[in-house]
Amino acid sequence: MPVLVVDLDGTLIRSDSLYETFWAGMAEDWGTALAALRALTSGRAALKKSMAGRTVLEPEHLPYNTVVLDYIRDWRANGGRAVLVTAADGSIASAISDHLGLFDEAHGSDGQHNLKGAAKARFLEERYGAGGFAYIGDSAADLPVWDASAKSVSVDASPALQRQVAAQGGDSEHLRSGTKSGYLAALRPHQWLKNVLVFVPLVAAQSFTGLHILNTILAFVAFSLVSSSGYLLNDLMDLRADRAHPRKCKRPLAAGRVPIAHGTAMMPLLLLAGLLTAFIAGPNLLGVIFGYFVLTTVYSTWLKQRAVADIGTLAGLYTLRIIAGGVATGLGLSVWLLAFSMFFFFALAAVKRLAELVDLEKRGIRTAKRRGYHVEDAPLISQMTTASGYISVLVLALYVNTNAVQQLYTAPWLLWGICLVLMYWISRVVLVTHRGKMDDDPIVYALRDRTSLFCILLVGVFAGGASVL
Repeated sequence: MPVLVVDLDGTLIRSDSLYETFWAGMAEDWGTALAALRALTSGRAALKKSMAGRTVLEPEHLPYNTVVLDYIRDWRANGGRAVLVTAADGSIASAISDHLGLFDEAHGSDGQHNLKGAAKARFLEERYGAGGFAYIGDSAADLPVWDASAKSVSVDASPALQRQVAAQGGDSEHLRSGTKSGYLAALRPHQWLKNVLVFVPLVAAQSFTGLHILNTILAFVAFSLVSSSGYLLNDLMDLRADRAHPRKCKRPLAAGRVPIAHGTAMMPLLLLAGLLTAFIAGPNLLGVIFGYFVLTTVYSTWLKQRAVADIGTLAGLYTLRIIAGGVATGLGLSVWLLAFSMFFFFALAAVKRLAELVDLEKRGIRTAKRRGYHVEDAPLISQMTTASGYISVLVLALYVNTNAVQQLYTAPWLLWGICLVLMYWISRVVLVTHRGKMDDDPIVYALRDRTSLFCILLVGVFAGGASVL
């Protein structure tokens, strides 16, 4: 019975070990990007060696392909031997082999020779003889290996690649993992709801001219594209932390439903599209959008790990959306509006952290990964949430009583209803979070919670009534 040779990237794992080590290194040290460029001048094998040496891979959290794992187990149960041979660095191959305990041998690139394609085929023929092995792979780079193998097994191969494998002759088999694509989910379209904040200056000023509406829509689209770029960056930086989380491990990049290489390419493309859209509305909006992305990047790479500073940054990112709406339309922003948004969104960001700490305590974990918090901080974060939320309501109540509001609305007294609804909703959100029933994001929770949706409806009724009555 021939030995079963298993590829790693895209086959045994629904990921790419080179990108895994690169982004893990980036999460720890921004200088990883420069180190990667220097190493690449010596070839891909040297690059893989350099990236593998900058971080500790966590084999237990990688997105393994269960179909391939089952195939290996069946092969071994029938008396066959299995080996892991990959173009990834040899240290990674050994770590994964040791973790799984399914392989008799493990081989990888050594920093000088890239064990891929024809080079891998030569290595296998020299070690196991021509036709002395079966091979499981996933890409066109594996065609030379399949050509030299006794049996060709593909994983999630396209119809075109399957035809190429069949054209080589010999025994062939094609496995399907059944993994659903997650490209749209990786963009987090549900988070685009936050970008509705760009319409706040329009509504606050009651100015619904055609140009103002058009520029606000452009601001919304630009923010959606750039924020999705930022979410991709965040998810790439947080791969290891997300995989250790009971819910975040299902995110497309962490779960392997979107190749990390694709996510890496999508990030700058979305950023460019967003900046171009913003430029159409004017250079001022372009500046705000670019500033938003810079702050998002700093948050993902550094501020996220700094206690309290991370909450303030998230509040600032929310408020920047309102500022963008004012810049896009040229409508002035009142100090009252900006003060309300900073306190209110600080409360939402604090809820996000409080939910994480409550979840960690339930799982018996004392320290949040890539965060500056311990579970013992939960009571203090709860106080921050409640205090900031109530202050935002106070600011709104004072604003409702100003002459500007009295002149802008025909029935301004109805706006007091919004204050009552917000005070109730903030109090309830804190209570729900304490009980461990909060989603990872309070915005997502609000969209799924009937009570929250009813509160949103009431806010709309009070605001509309104040304008038309």
